[in-house]
Amino acid sequence: MSTSRNITYSSAYTIVPTYECFNRCTYCNFRTNPGEGSWMTISDAEKLLQQLQNQNVCEILILSGEVHPLSSQRQAWFQRIYDLCQLAFSMGFLPHTNAGPMSFEEMQKLKEVNVSMGLMLEQLTPMLLETVHKHAPSKLPEVRLQQLQWAGELKIPFTTGLLLGIGETEKDWWESLEAISTLQQRYGNIQEVILQPHSPGSQQILNAPPFNPRQFPEVIFQARQILPEDITIQIPPNLVRDSQWLLECVEAGARDLGGIGPKDEVNPDYPHIQYQRLQEILELGGWHLVPRLPIYPQFDAWLSVELQAPVKRWRDVFKILKNQN
Repeated sequence: MSTSRNITYSSAYTIVPTYECFNRCTYCNFRTNPGEGSWMTISDAEKLLQQLQNQNVCEILILSGEVHPLSSQRQAWFQRIYDLCQLAFSMGFLPHTNAGPMSFEEMQKLKEVNVSMGLMLEQLTPMLLETVHKHAPSKLPEVRLQQLQWAGELKIPFTTGLLLGIGETEKDWWESLEAISTLQQRYGNIQEVILQPHSPGSQQILNAPPFNPRQFPEVIFQARQILPEDITIQIPPNLVRDSQWLLECVEAGARDLGGIGPKDEVNPDYPHIQYQRLQEILELGGWHLVPRLPIYPQFDAWLSVELQAPVKRWRDVFKILKNQN
């Protein structure tokens, strides 16, 4: 089958070091207040990862609530994330961290134990600082844009994206995508842009409707015109519940469905659609669902020799699985 009819996904499991977060975004269904949650221990993580071995789980997504940069807990929090990545790597998995804005030095350090990293740009418009991000200091547009720039300077394969339907305008979408495009032309390190439709959950404060799914294929189509060809557009299929709309999104230019695991930690009210069902839907449109690593092949040479070895092993595993299918 031609690769042009392939839709990729990552066989992933999400580990959450802590749900505690100093930001209070009104659409959030993830966070708990600082001091009210617990942190995942290395021992508990090891037991969990042992259960995942030999299940073809490749990516371990380290997804964390944020500790304030000036908090006395910041160093311990960062060390826990680093140690979890190192543990996952030592057990044969490929870590990918998304834990909010980091300092340049923190990103540089995490590069040692991650094959890729990510941070949602969400939207660049400052108007959201008066509404949904009013109590979310790390959602300053310039802070998040700075992360993308630093990732480029550090040669970190990176995933970013937009959150649609939280009070921004259509013009804001295109401006945010143009900013991503500009950085890509300079550094070339952005693997994927996620387009995530706002989907109301049971824990959020914001009283706003879901993003109109009928509008989603058109947004994807326009994003494909703006973004360079070497950026893959990713959509979360569990937030596009109708099979026909999902196929329309793929036809419009989406080529990746993100991580498929037991639970969507960011949108816990919307269970992941599992592989078999996704494959059935996509085959209706003549598409084929294939696994990918959390690092795209063109970036392998950016990794240290230590990280390149397990990446090569996983590429060989997926090649065998593909031949078996």
